[in-house]
Amino acid sequence: MTKEKQISINIIRLATKNISNIPKYQTVGSSGIDLSASPDISDKGMIIKPGCREIIPTGIAIELSENLEAQIRPRSGLAYKYGITVLNSPGTIDSDYRGEIKIILINHGQKDFLILPGDRVAQMVFSNVEKVKLIDKKELSITTRGSGGFGSTGI
Repeated sequence: MTKEKQISINIIRLATKNISNIPKYQTVGSSGIDLSASPDISDKGMIIKPGCREIIPTGIAIELSENLEAQIRPRSGLAYKYGITVLNSPGTIDSDYRGEIKIILINHGQKDFLILPGDRVAQMVFSNVEKVKLIDKKELSITTRGSGGFGSTGI
């Protein structure tokens, strides 16, 4: 087994309640770090009604280097079992953002969904960012597909 390369990322806890809310990988093979609802949300929790969306604070902020982004993605169990997903999936945390990470969740289910402090609500995956230079041209190279869009390659 080869030793994996790890990148260090600074994190601060913004929550005032004395509960550890530092995200972590749940298994050795996990791609995403689970994000939890802030310990500071009401002890009664937050309810997302069917068809509605809410912003869920996590109580943390991170410091990414210029070549990284963090992508906020849904948790598959919440999506399958309850119809809860990240509305702007994947959400992007840019390298120059230093504010609290907040998750936009939507309830596609048919029942109210209760989120309690510390509940895992999303996952965060880190990715390298490539900066590009766009070059203004009059036309693009020819390909077999051309400008064929949605469904043009079949089902």
